[in-house]
Amino acid sequence: MELDTLYKTYRPFLFSIAYRMLGSVTDAEDIVHDLFLQLKLDTDEIKDMKAYLAKITTNRCLNYLKSARKRREVYTGPWLPEPRVNETDQPLDKVVTDETVAYAFLVLLEQLSPVERAVFVLREAFTYSYEDIAEMLEKNKVNCRKIYSRAKRKLQNYRPVHPEDTKHVDLLAKKIHKSICDRKL
Repeated sequence: MELDTLYKTYRPFLFSIAYRMLGSVTDAEDIVHDLFLQLKLDTDEIKDMKAYLAKITTNRCLNYLKSARKRREVYTGPWLPEPRVNETDQPLDKVVTDETVAYAFLVLLEQLSPVERAVFVLREAFTYSYEDIAEMLEKNKVNCRKIYSRAKRKLQNYRPVHPEDTKHVDLLAKKIHKSICDRKL
């Protein structure tokens, strides 16, 4: 298979993996573009091209998340992933857009370590088996199951970053609601 055909076929899938792991459109695009720029394949030796490219993308995202450059770019406030805006109405883009994870889910994923995020996204979003995930991340199947269960538990126990502000926010919301209702009368 030619590189151009591979790019057109798998770019949306690989972008969705990278975006879910990194939470940034530009970083996800960079990962996918760099992957194809540096890709040198002997396609006869690869049994499952989609799984192979997914593994490469996942590993590149993990490397990026662990990199010194990423650690130096520390924002002191709460991390929010950039929302993905898609201007085209292409059928393939619509499928990818429909498949993307909700904004709140991306915020929750920030609570996970890079490896937990990779296991969770590959299992939940792409329904890979634990055997496939273990092979991609070079871990064993039991370890991947445990990482997944810990990640799920972390997400279930998630608390907002600033819970002390809720009284003020509730009071403000009531005032706004009251003023809107008063205008209607």
